[in-house]
Amino acid sequence: MEKLIITAAICGAEVTKEHNPAIPYTVQEIGDEAEKAYKAGASIIHLHVREDDGTPTQSKERFKACIDEIKKRCPDVIVQPSTGGAVGMTNAERLQPTELKPEMATLDCGTCNFGGDEIFVNTENTIKEFGEKMIALGIKPEVEVFDKGMIDMAKRLCKKGYIKTPMHFNFVMGVNGGISAEPRDLVFMAGSIPEGSTFTVSGIGRNQFPMAAMAILMGGHVRVGFEDNVYLSKGVLAKSNAELVEKAVRLAKEFGREIATPDEAREILGLKK
Repeated sequence: MEKLIITAAICGAEVTKEHNPAIPYTVQEIGDEAEKAYKAGASIIHLHVREDDGTPTQSKERFKACIDEIKKRCPDVIVQPSTGGAVGMTNAERLQPTELKPEMATLDCGTCNFGGDEIFVNTENTIKEFGEKMIALGIKPEVEVFDKGMIDMAKRLCKKGYIKTPMHFNFVMGVNGGISAEPRDLVFMAGSIPEGSTFTVSGIGRNQFPMAAMAILMGGHVRVGFEDNVYLSKGVLAKSNAELVEKAVRLAKEFGREIATPDEAREILGLKK
């Protein structure tokens, strides 16, 4: 079985210091959390950025400042900016970090009800626009899917030339409005992607480590971090993203999976450094 790629989603766009005081907002805090997660075993830093007061932003300048800070500390880590941004942002806002030409960026392949009146909108034309932009800039998309139909959308648009093969998927499981995080669901999702594709699993909240364990056993990859879950165990807040990465590393060792370095992750994902 190939080595395990661990992605650390260090801050997200929705969680706040009220949820966990260790959530990073500032450039310094984001650099600190990224460095600790990297040293713990993460080869990819999935990156949202915030203003110093915690307000989510897709500002190209803010992304550049944070990426520069991360790369200063961890020169070989893969930084994967989010183009999801936050609910209500325009396509132009969301696409700003792609102008920095990162190795990877996220590509959401469907619309999802996030609860109440919050709808995370990704029309077919939005997906096409984002896909074309990433191809033009040489960016490898991580295809974000919240349900099986989004896999089908990605496969259809791949055939039309909007997403290149081999595709790399991130199954976001247990989020409100998306597929639940049951073992049968992960088996279903993993069995629905094209041959030659790779996948990462992001379990939300209490689902983070049960889904991580299954992904490790199935030969997939794992995302952990404050964006998806702020607890190390029931009722125990994680002190850092590194604690969550370390827990994933312990699981991997129990199941006999070695941890991929950033360069090994590049080889698995077909990235060029």
